[in-house]
Amino acid sequence: MGINGLIDLPWWGYVLVTLGLTHITIAGVTIFLHRHQAHRALDLHPIPSHFFRFWLWLTTGMVTKEWAAVHRKHHAKCETSDDPHSPQVEGINKVMWEGAELYRKASRDPEILEKFGHGTPDDWLERHVYTGRSQWGIAIMVIIDVVLFGPIGLTIWAVQMAWIPLFAAGVINGIGHFWGYRNFDSKDSSTNIVPWGILIGGEELHNNHHAYATSARLSNKWYEFDIGWLYIRLMEMAGLAKVKKVAPAVRLELGKMRCDMSTLQAVVTHRYDVLARFSHSVAATCLEEVSRLRNHGISQAERSEFSRLFKSDPGFLSIEEKKRLEGMLAKSKVLATLYAMRQELASVWQKSTSSKEQLVRQLEDWCHRAEGSGIASLGEFSRQLRCYA
Repeated sequence: MGINGLIDLPWWGYVLVTLGLTHITIAGVTIFLHRHQAHRALDLHPIPSHFFRFWLWLTTGMVTKEWAAVHRKHHAKCETSDDPHSPQVEGINKVMWEGAELYRKASRDPEILEKFGHGTPDDWLERHVYTGRSQWGIAIMVIIDVVLFGPIGLTIWAVQMAWIPLFAAGVINGIGHFWGYRNFDSKDSSTNIVPWGILIGGEELHNNHHAYATSARLSNKWYEFDIGWLYIRLMEMAGLAKVKKVAPAVRLELGKMRCDMSTLQAVVTHRYDVLARFSHSVAATCLEEVSRLRNHGISQAERSEFSRLFKSDPGFLSIEEKKRLEGMLAKSKVLATLYAMRQELASVWQKSTSSKEQLVRQLEDWCHRAEGSGIASLGEFSRQLRCYA
């Protein structure tokens, strides 16, 4: 027995123990709450499923139904005034430092729980132990930490309690919708913070997740790493998990000359990848045109803002932002053409009343007009679009 508790460690041992305990909590959030419960991307065996539920009760006090409901509403109302925690609406500082409060506020709304909390655990333990008794688990955890590690156990416990509010509620919900890189032009502002999802269990790859919300794997590019996915695959090999869905891989059939049903299906499936490739293809053309606008009374700030406005869903732009965008488009036929063609392309998968045959013809017509626009980069992208398969 150590002097201060049942376990006596050097200082670096306490650091490793703290990181290990918080990592288990992160794994529970990303695997159990997020991928399993909120999005049904995988099935979990009862053993890991209940372990994670119990562990999260001890280390966070979170209730499964509340977490899943708030997260599902976030996806349903992303970047709108109804989003429980959007930095685009609330401001980055609010979400970063008070994200846990925003979560708690939403989790107390019975309408959110009723509409978005379906399919979560509803057994005796959930009703009589976990729900409404969050403080019990937190109290048990502090006793365990003190008994095992002595007074320093209070510090370990404090770090455990702060880990999820800071990294999940703050970093992912805040920075993950504010700063980083994007593989996909999804309708929201989600970003990948870094390509190596280790510290927060893979949740760093947040733009990938918003593009394919029901995928059990959050990594998408060859250089990205999702440690949560590694754990899921190991659990699957042990018979403790079953993956239901992962993001489909983009396949291009080079040399294809016309749009057909397979093109349409691929374009709809990979719509955010299509828009990202469109933006990448015409980026140099846009930059040249925006630079030219300095002679037309367009300020440097407005020119710098153009890329964001160009790729944003019009429904997310304020009245003033729309006016600034329209002002720039009015002064450049090339930019106006590119913007109109992008909006037309995005509307293809939104036309629910059109038949598949009609959508194929519309897609082919879009390609003809793109290639006849006189804009080289737009024509090049059109030829690549036909290759989706």
